[in-house]
Amino acid sequence: MSMALTPQQVAFFRTHGYLSPLQAFSPDQARHYRARLEAYERQTGEEMNARLKIKAHLAFPWLCDMARNPAIVAAVRSLLGPDVLLFGASCFAKNAHDPRFVSWHQDSAYYGLDPHEEVTVWVALSRADSRSGCLKVLPGSHLGPDRVHDETYDAANLLSRGQSLRDIDEAQAVEMPLEPGQFSIHHERTAHGSGPNLSDDRRVGVAFFYMPAHVRSTLGRRTAMPVCGSDSYEHWDRDPEPRTDLDAQSMAALEMVWGNYRDKARTGQAAQGSPAP
Repeated sequence: MSMALTPQQVAFFRTHGYLSPLQAFSPDQARHYRARLEAYERQTGEEMNARLKIKAHLAFPWLCDMARNPAIVAAVRSLLGPDVLLFGASCFAKNAHDPRFVSWHQDSAYYGLDPHEEVTVWVALSRADSRSGCLKVLPGSHLGPDRVHDETYDAANLLSRGQSLRDIDEAQAVEMPLEPGQFSIHHERTAHGSGPNLSDDRRVGVAFFYMPAHVRSTLGRRTAMPVCGSDSYEHWDRDPEPRTDLDAQSMAALEMVWGNYRDKARTGQAAQGSPAP
């Protein structure tokens, strides 16, 4: 049975800039992945939000495998074509009764990609619903240009600069609730955000950032991970994929990219990318 998106699903995405929910793997598998991320937190003494940003897939071979999950890849190929690269990945956890939020923003204003054809896949490893602060989008917002962002540096905002869109009509927003093992897709120009977690459980998820191989970096030479098809354009160097969990070489690359992002965020410069909610 084909896992590709139907023509109707593709048309919906082209018109509205998002698609949800889709199934990646079972709830049991989602719990397994969540347990591994939480084991990492216990091992390192820091939450996953602290370091597993921008290129989180470089921390674990199984996170690279998740990025290449057949159902996810089939959906992404339906939208981007056969030759796909992974630009980055971020792990997110909002604790139970966590006041932190993600303000309305567009990834395209910060990712440094040309043309704007990236899509983000958000994979739920725990229930993500209204109460736990699931992802919400502004349908059709991907069809216009990049909007103006204010950088608030709000301490409760999970975005490092607190980048926030002006004049968002919340009445037009659509929530994308997900059960463990499900995923959503949104275009990099689709305005999106998420509220605080008011539930009794953590909201845990992973965002993967995919692009067709012909997309270029506008911020200099950078790296990406091949996902499917071929890369005849060679606009990107190849990520050093981990051979083991917390592989020293790949973790050094992750730390370099994340450190570079933090430094540039502090000075207000463009950076590798803006973490998704």
